[in-house]
Amino acid sequence: MAARLLIIGGAERRGTSGTAILERFVRLAGGIAADILVIATASGEPAVLEAEYTKLLTTLGAGRVRGLRIASRAAANEPEVVRALAAATGVFFTGGDQTRITTVLGGTLADSALQTLVRDGAVVLGGTSAGAAMMAGTMILGGTAPGVTRDSVQTGPGLEFLPGVLIDMHFAERGRLNRLLSAVALYPHELGLGIDEDTAILADGDRFEVLGSGTVTVVDAGAATDIRVPDSGPITLADARLHVLPAGSRFALSSRRPEIAVGAAQGAVR
Repeated sequence: MAARLLIIGGAERRGTSGTAILERFVRLAGGIAADILVIATASGEPAVLEAEYTKLLTTLGAGRVRGLRIASRAAANEPEVVRALAAATGVFFTGGDQTRITTVLGGTLADSALQTLVRDGAVVLGGTSAGAAMMAGTMILGGTAPGVTRDSVQTGPGLEFLPGVLIDMHFAERGRLNRLLSAVALYPHELGLGIDEDTAILADGDRFEVLGSGTVTVVDAGAATDIRVPDSGPITLADARLHVLPAGSRFALSSRRPEIAVGAAQGAVR
C-alpha cells in the first residue's frame, strides 16, 4: 500500500475548506474506527493544540483522538510511544517551529516507527504549517530577505516522509515565492511546493491531489538551462517551470507533470 500524506499550508481551522480537509483526514484514518494521535511537538503550547485538534477531529467523526506528548528525545525513544504509534490509524503534526520536530524526533525510535508505518501505508500522516514543512528531506526553516538570493532562504534536514520535494507553507499569504525559487536554485533536484493557507496536498504514491480554497505552486528546475548561485547577489534561474494548481488538480511526481481536472471547482474537497 502506498504512503498517504496530507500536507497542509496552515490556517486550515479558519475556513470551511480547511474543515473539509481535516474531515478528509478523518475519513482516510478510518472515520468512526479511527485511532488518531495529535503530536504538538512543534508548539510552545502543546496542551492547547492537543485539546483543540482532539475536539475538532472528534467532531468531524473520528472514533478516538488523543494527544501524544513527545517533548524530548528521551520520550521519543520510549517503548510506549512506539506502541502508541503502531496502534494508530492516523497521526497529525500541528504547527509551531519545525526544528522542534526534527531535533526531538529525528533518528529516534518514534521516527523509525513512523517511517515504517508511512512506507507500508499502515497510517495516514497529516501535518499543518511546521508539521508540513518537516515532511520534506530538505526543510525550509525561514528566510525573509528580498529577491532571489542565497540569503533569501534558510534550510536544514527534514524527516523526508515525501522525498524529492521542498515544502513551503502560508505561501501566497506571506509572499514566499522568492524564497521557494531561491531554495529550488540551491537544490535543483528537488521540486518546490508552495502551499497556500487553507489548502493541502494529498500525496498517495506517485501523485498528489490539491485540496482546499487556495493553490499549490510547483517550481521545477529540472529543465532549467542555466542556474547560477553566487555567494552574494541575485541568483540566475533560466527556463525553470512553474505551475499554479487549484483544488481538484493532480500532479505526477515522477514525470513532474500536472494533471488539470476539467471543470474542477475551486475549493472543492472530495
